[in-house]
Amino acid sequence: MAQIFPEWANKLQTYLALAAVIIVAGVAGFFWYYGSPQYTDVGYRPRQPIPYSHKLHAGDLGLDCRYCHNLVEASTVANIPPTQTCMNCHKLILPQSQRLLPVRESWATKTPIRWVRVHMLPEYAYFNHSAHLAAGIGCFDCHGYVSRMEEVSQVQPLSMGWCLDCHRNPAPRLRPRAELTNMNWTPPADQADFAQRVIKDKQIHPPVDCSGCHR
Repeated sequence: MAQIFPEWANKLQTYLALAAVIIVAGVAGFFWYYGSPQYTDVGYRPRQPIPYSHKLHAGDLGLDCRYCHNLVEASTVANIPPTQTCMNCHKLILPQSQRLLPVRESWATKTPIRWVRVHMLPEYAYFNHSAHLAAGIGCFDCHGYVSRMEEVSQVQPLSMGWCLDCHRNPAPRLRPRAELTNMNWTPPADQADFAQRVIKDKQIHPPVDCSGCHR
């Protein structure tokens, strides 16, 4: 009696199961990468209302980050500088520049400049800038080479996993207080010994449980 189905049909279930595994893995992998902060957030660079160059101010001129973000060591957030901070210099420097007209208008009308926030954490995540700076984490570790950026963009995913990697092993990122805003600082040969001293002296024990960041 002739067979109704061809011989290859005997392996059809195996082929279908293998195809299902490949499809499920492919879909999961697609959303795992393209739905992750590494893809959706890294590289985010919004257009600002005024063409402010961090490369010029923080890089070429060497302004310390804390001159503009002056509350970062005492506050949970890195404050956006008020127009007064800009005018401290620009009352005398380029006072007639057309590019700075929105700054002068903001100053004259007492209307804040609507800067667009670049680094954003979800509302359910708690982050304290002052605590990290006090521990010895510099601006570079989260924000990258801002002193080389004409327009600031996000360079780290700021995801939960990325934060936990640092909390579990902060030693490589700890630096002296004098180097907190130095974008070109590199860990010295005795970084491990220095970090252990800092961890011991400051009693640094970054939380790795949920309540550390979700309050």
